[in-house]
Amino acid sequence: MSNHKEAPLTQPLARYAHVRRVGDVVFVAGQGCRDPKTDTYAGLTLAADGSVVAYDIAAQTAGVLANIERALQSIGLDRRAIVDVQVFLTDMQDFPAMNKVWNDFFEASPPPTRTTVGVVKLPGHNFVEMKAVAAARGE
Repeated sequence: MSNHKEAPLTQPLARYAHVRRVGDVVFVAGQGCRDPKTDTYAGLTLAADGSVVAYDIAAQTAGVLANIERALQSIGLDRRAIVDVQVFLTDMQDFPAMNKVWNDFFEASPPPTRTTVGVVKLPGHNFVEMKAVAAARGE
């Protein structure tokens, strides 16, 4: 297994790995939309006190998918290796906008299987989170 480190990963909020390979199966921990370079959350409008006034689920979804791909790139894989994703949304009304970004992201690669569930709250200022399973295929 090569270790590419092409893009930085966000700092985990606890002691866990962003990505872990076991044989040819790769597990990507739940990813939010925090930018690893700036440590800011994508698509937020914040009040002066730091509370969230509004969020853009499309921007958040794009940030999450970019973080998943960064995690995969750190071990020499990309989105084409993803076989299954679990999506967590804090508001199921965001499903159509999330789905559009998803469809664009996987337009030129085989789409993975997916489960989407509604949750009450996610860590930080995330309104969408995704965890993925990928196949390394002997790489």
